[in-house]
Amino acid sequence: MFTANDFIPKKYSQSVEQGNFKWSAPSNIALVKYWGKKDNQIPANPSVSFTLNNCKTITKLAFAKKQNDGTFSFDLLFEGKPKEDFKPKIQKFLERIEIYLPFLKDYHFTIDTENTFPHSSGIASSASGMAALAMNLMSLEKALNPEMTDDYFYQKGALLARLGSGSACRSIKGQVVVWGNHKNISGSSDLFGVEYTNAIHANFKNYQDTILLVDKGEKQVSSTVGHDLMHDHPFAERRFAQAHENLDKLITIFENGNLEEFIKIIESEALTLHAMMMTSMPYFILMKPNTLEIINAIWKFRNDTKIPVCFTLDAGANVHVLYPNKDKPEVLQFIKDELVGYCQNRQYICDQIGNGAVEN
Repeated sequence: MFTANDFIPKKYSQSVEQGNFKWSAPSNIALVKYWGKKDNQIPANPSVSFTLNNCKTITKLAFAKKQNDGTFSFDLLFEGKPKEDFKPKIQKFLERIEIYLPFLKDYHFTIDTENTFPHSSGIASSASGMAALAMNLMSLEKALNPEMTDDYFYQKGALLARLGSGSACRSIKGQVVVWGNHKNISGSSDLFGVEYTNAIHANFKNYQDTILLVDKGEKQVSSTVGHDLMHDHPFAERRFAQAHENLDKLITIFENGNLEEFIKIIESEALTLHAMMMTSMPYFILMKPNTLEIINAIWKFRNDTKIPVCFTLDAGANVHVLYPNKDKPEVLQFIKDELVGYCQNRQYICDQIGNGAVEN
């Protein structure tokens, strides 16, 4: 079993003066939700997610050796323009990961990042953004230590990503990723996300996720605040146990392809996440009226057509519509006919299961 100390390097065999790398990393959508965390971005319960394909962050990292004066030195560009309000988050990230990458203060970094989805779309960009940055920094460490194995490279990348944004550790590898210790999933860890390697039925191949942009405004409550509300939550312990139970059920469902049972767990998990927010103190309602209209329309369509389409939600108002690839024509027609009217500016994004972070 890995400990965090296994990722603290001893020394490097090479030196590198300057250079650049470029990685893209996708967003992901949790099926069993992570909600509540312990110190140092450790999850209170295990989660499992589909890695997405089209919604991703592309980050270029340029670096040049400098005098180590005890400070982090970096410029941050978003879509080619300086982005000062992102800098505190990057500063905090570098402080958290310095123990694992002791060379950070030896370089000046220029971080140039962009998303393939609209920035203010309400799609969480912290997961894809931190994953892409972590992989760039791992590329630099690999240049300093070329003997590094691929397994170590990706595991440490996911560990670093987690310290930037918990769910970012599920954006490093595809297609189905587990994060958090679970007794029946070998290799699962609180420290990083791991690719789910148990059997997966053909029903889940190229699974589709169409994201309906109900509300593109700023998040009503930050993820950090939301997670913290679980500390004194009256239902927290039962919720954490439920996540373990649902992940156990999904192991069987992934193997046998039972979409009816899949739908029950996925929708229940989404509603449980929102129930936790509604019953915390302070309490929040993150859905909008149109979120509920969409959910009811999906239920009616599924009942009428027997097509196994379902929804999941993040901690916000947008709806992820999940369905098998073979049902894509009918579901997309349903979305165009009945659901786009509930989306802000009629906007939605078509996505599907992808393979994780890639070097460009």
